Amino acid sequence: MSDQLKWTPEARAKLKSIPFFVRSQARERIEHLAREADLDTVTAEIIDQARLEFGQ
Repeated sequence: MSDQLKWTPEARAKLKSIPFFVRSQARERIEHLAREADLDTVTAEIIDQARLEFGQ
């Protein structure tokens, strides 16, 4: 598995809805969750899961 994860268009749209000043940190946490789940693509579902886990 490469270090670079793919992002679905839906996931990219959800990422853009996160305020810019926390977006890079959120992206790191989301990608970490995706890697823990052995995924190579970030989906909208992973972002929703991240929001639940991080209380946002």
